[in-house]
This record gives sequence, C-alpha cells and structure tokens, in this order.
Amino acid sequence: MHHETEVAHASNGHEAVAKVCSAPEDRLMIAGEDDMRVLNDAVSKVSPHAVKDLLSLGICIGCIFRLSGVHGHIFSCPSLLLSILHPVIGEPTDSSTHRYTGIGGNEDSGAAHSSQESECEPVICSICLGVLQFTYFDDKKMLVKKDSADELAVSIANLVKKEGHEFDNFSLEVSIPPVITENEHVVLLYMKKKYGSELWFQEKFLSERISAKDALKLSLCNPLEKLLDVKSSGSSTFRIRLTYAQARASGKNQNITERSQGCKRRRTGTENIFSTVHGSVVDGIECSDISTSEADAGIRKPSDGLQDNENSDCFKFPLEKVNQPCHLAFLCYRTHIYIGGRYLKYSRNVSQTRWIIDDERMGEASVEEIIGGNILPMCLGDNYKFHAAGREDINVRMLGSGRPFLVEIQNSRHVPSEALIKEIEVKINKLENKLVRVKNLKLVDSHGWSLMQEGEEEKQKQYAALVWIDRPLKDEDMQAISSLKDKKILQRTPIRVLHRRSPLEREKIIHWMKIEKIAGSSQYFLLHLCTQAGTYIKEFVHGDLGRTHPSVGSILGCRAEILQLDVTEVKMDCFLDE
Repeated sequence: MHHETEVAHASNGHEAVAKVCSAPEDRLMIAGEDDMRVLNDAVSKVSPHAVKDLLSLGICIGCIFRLSGVHGHIFSCPSLLLSILHPVIGEPTDSSTHRYTGIGGNEDSGAAHSSQESECEPVICSICLGVLQFTYFDDKKMLVKKDSADELAVSIANLVKKEGHEFDNFSLEVSIPPVITENEHVVLLYMKKKYGSELWFQEKFLSERISAKDALKLSLCNPLEKLLDVKSSGSSTFRIRLTYAQARASGKNQNITERSQGCKRRRTGTENIFSTVHGSVVDGIECSDISTSEADAGIRKPSDGLQDNENSDCFKFPLEKVNQPCHLAFLCYRTHIYIGGRYLKYSRNVSQTRWIIDDERMGEASVEEIIGGNILPMCLGDNYKFHAAGREDINVRMLGSGRPFLVEIQNSRHVPSEALIKEIEVKINKLENKLVRVKNLKLVDSHGWSLMQEGEEEKQKQYAALVWIDRPLKDEDMQAISSLKDKKILQRTPIRVLHRRSPLEREKIIHWMKIEKIAGSSQYFLLHLCTQAGTYIKEFVHGDLGRTHPSVGSILGCRAEILQLDVTEVKMDCFLDE
C-alpha cells in the first residue's frame, strides 16, 4: 500500500501542488523513458557481486553507486534503484533491503517514530550514516525516515516558506561530519584490495567519484526548484543550509580516526586532511563547520591515489555497525545586506553607539539605535550592526555633509526597494526630537563596505572648535596659526582613553588651521582646522599635559582649553550626493 504527500505553494499568484509518491512500484510507473535510461545505464556500470558484497557489509546503495564512479541524478530514490537492481543481483534479503533503503517495514516515511520500535528502525549505512538514506534525527531528537529526496525536499520547502523570505533564487549548502570521509576511505581501500584486479574496477572505478555531500545536493536541487518555483544558483544571497551532525563517535571509531590521522602525519609529514575543517560540539553532538570542501576534495580523487594501508592499523574493516543516523539541523537565511548613507548629529548628548555603564544609559539616545532601529523592521531582519567611518565623542556634533555609515542587516527577509529606502530616510528625518538626520540612503553591496574601510584609513576631517586662552588674542597669533601647513605632530595615547587604548605614540598631520574671531571677546575664538584621520583634536588644543606636541597652547605660548567641538566635514568619496 502506498501513500502520497501533497504540498501546496504559491507561484506568481497561482496555486501549485507537488505530489510525491513514496512507493517504489509507483516510481517505476511514473519514471520517464529518459529517467529509466539513466538508471539502467547506472546499473550497468556496477558489478552485481560487488553490490551484494557491499550491501552485506552495511553500505547503502547510494554510496555503492557513488564509489563505483556513477554520476548524475540517480541518488534521489534508493527504493527505485533497488527495484531496478532486482533482476541483476537477485531478490535481496530483508536485512539488505533495510540496510540500503533506510526503511523498515512500510511505515509512513514522513512520520517520526519512537526509539522503542526497534523492529522498525532502519539499518544505517556504515559510510554516510543515513545521509543518502534520507534518515535522520530532527531537532526534537525524533527519528525521521524519508523514502526519497523528493519527500525530504517537501519538508525543506515547507520550512523555507514558514520563514517568510522573499527570494528569486537559492543556494543549497550541506555540511557533513568528517567521519563520513574517513569511512569512505576505509571502504575504498577494501574495494581496491578485493576488486583491484577486476576489469570493471579498473575501467570504472578509476574515474572521479562524487562526494556524499554533492550526491545529496544533486538529489535535492531539482525537487526544491519545483517546490519553491525558483532556480538554484551558487551565487545566490539566499541560502538553504543542511547541517548533519554525528553523535559522539564510539571508542572504536574514534580510535580509527586518530590512527588514521597519525598515519597520515607519519606518511606525509603534514597535517591531516581535516585540519582546516573547524569542529564544534553542540548538545553533545559533534559536527563539522560550514566547509567540508577539503575533505570532499580528498574523496573525489581517483582510486589510484589511495595509499595501500590495508595491512596497517590505520584502517580497520569492516566498519563498526552504525545504530543511529546523523542529527539534521535546518537553516535558511539571507547573507547580510548593507544600507549605507551619511548621518548628521545635532545633539551634544547623543552617542554614536549604545553606551551603557553600570546599567545606566549615557546620553539620551544613540545614532546606532535611531538609524538601525528604523531600518531593521522594514527589512524584517533578525538583527543589525552599525558601522561608521570613525566616530565622534558624545558631546561632539557631526555637521557638514555627514559621516559615512553602513547598517548591516542580518538575515533580512525583505530586500528593500529604492522607494522603501527613501521612505525610511524620510521617516528618520521626520522624528520629533530631530537629534539625527540621514542623507543619501541606499542599498549597497560589499564594494560599498570596502570603499568605506579604505576611505577611513585615508580620509581627512575638518573641525570647528571653540577655544579659550588665558590672555587676549593677538594678530600675530592668528598669523602663527594660519602659517602652519601640513604640520606633523606627535601624540601619545590621551590620558582620557588610556584605560582602554594601548599606550602608543602616533604621528599625525595638521593640514591647515585658521582662527575666526568672536565679536566682543578677546580670549575666545573659533579654530577651524583640517587634520589627518585619527587625530585627537581636544588634546591637540590643550596639549594633554605635554603628551601631544606641538599643541595650540604651545604654539601660542599660553594655556589653551577647548570648550566645544564640531566635526564639519569628513572627506571621503562614498555616499555623496549624486
């Protein structure tokens, strides 16, 4: 008796229904001539006695075909492969059927089963740990058994739709435990030893082999494209990620891995193939990090590159029986999007980023929260990060054309249009408190991020400082200040930031200065100056107890204090008026 699962999804305003048949006899009836030709061609490339041998050793049919150099989209339904193989290898035993289909009995393949139903539990592939049998533990630690890649794709598509992302294409990512690669290598050595002299092995087995990860991706991409009504693309910013994690390895498997790595080091004098695969342990589950490319690269090499370690202690065969499949964690997300522009800050009581000391907020608000807090809801993202080309102190205003900034939106479910970004800009600029204003807001790519970082290193900044000196201002003072061009100064780390910055001495350049008198005052004036990025302006005025030299005070030969400071220009070629 068979069943079918239906999944409805929207496609350009129309409802489409994807029907997935799970019974192998149904798949034989609906398979097209092209599909059958591909499957029959694949079957013709494998050795019947080798297939029987490997099945009896607990290796699934998908891995057998992979290791035999078979390519193409043939891994999506193990039951169908078994049906086609019957005339070639004869009727398999119940144990081998379970072993390679990953299904015990005739249960609903989309259901989760209690671990107490031991008679219905699948025999898990010794190589792929159930990955190509579409059998896994879900996030609730319940056993899930799918009969085909189509059924797994249905579950994935449903989860994607629940997340509510808008996307025009997708990229499928798969991460598998490194132990799968180790298992593959062990079996390859066994096959080379046993079948290396046979013609089929020499002709077919020396070709490149597809990795377990890529076999799974090949099986899932086509049904996902149909269910989601978009194409897959390696460059897509929307990612569907499947992370398979193995429960902590048993002592025997752990010893195999350690011996394997030790032998590799002795043989090559280099680190093992997994040295760049970052491992992590979550909830007692050991898994690989995002990339397993180097491990896969090792598996894709032809078998003539295998080292003959059959007689060593590095690789013991047969592999240990696997009782549990991997845990599967599903994640769909969009890579970060960036919205850039320039901000102006009109208040002397607003910090650039959220500033909390001993649970007490410093200042009435922050530029980060005002801008990011209005952008994030419009993009339906999970979180945001605020980046700016430098920073001003909380009591310093940012005027002129503004300071370049980027808001990095994490996992945005909606990519804003130009019209929506303009709406966000208007909304921020109409806030009642008028603390911050933004301009030239736009969606930018990673190039905008690089441009801002490069400009930050090379930029010049202009300031206007209200200065007091302890004597009346003279005409020669104005001349002494304005005559200095590209003046080099030395600044030791200021006392006021010494608690959080390294004690260094930095050379900075004062490009130009001029004094603007204030009517009715002889000891107060406005100092306009242009400096190299990173110059401490307050310390340049008062000298910081001699830690900055020369300073305005030392140039004028008097005591000088800065009372107020404004940034009037940040000279960078990004996010300017078009």
